[in-house]
Amino acid sequence: MKKTILPLVVLLIATIETTFAFTLKNSATPTIEINKDSLRIAELDKFWTELARTVREGDFEGYSATYHEDAVVIFASGKNKTSIPAAKALAGWKQGFIDTKSGKNKSDVKFRFSQRIGDKTTAHETGIFIYTSSNSNGENEVQYRVHFEMLLIKRNNKWLGVMEYQKSDATEEEWEGMKR
Repeated sequence: MKKTILPLVVLLIATIETTFAFTLKNSATPTIEINKDSLRIAELDKFWTELARTVREGDFEGYSATYHEDAVVIFASGKNKTSIPAAKALAGWKQGFIDTKSGKNKSDVKFRFSQRIGDKTTAHETGIFIYTSSNSNGENEVQYRVHFEMLLIKRNNKWLGVMEYQKSDATEEEWEGMKR
């Protein structure tokens, strides 16, 4: 009798342990993945919010600090397609920040995303941005809708743009199609 009960007890314990391990693996793993993704997305949402703030307030130093020192900007939406160091692009954009900060202009930028890929230290964000600028009383408004991609890295707990790719002009319909 003892010889028969011992294998049954071992079999019962093995079955219970296997079932518990299988259940734990299948129920805990997806939650962890979602949380890791959610943390990255939340951090990147803060990055884009900060970038928009710097544009609205004309904070050139703050805007420049969102790019890695070796970052590249690619312009493919106009007739003069080019790839340049971000430092050169920033130099060209500086006067717009100065005019916004002084109150001569009003500027704003908004982002919507169609794809957000990454891990805890890298990200590739794809979407559309709308950049708006006008004089101080809101007249002469110009608006640019652009399909873009941004490649980012996380260094010292801070996300930095490594590559900004302004791909093509976007339509109002495409922008509206990305509403959350």
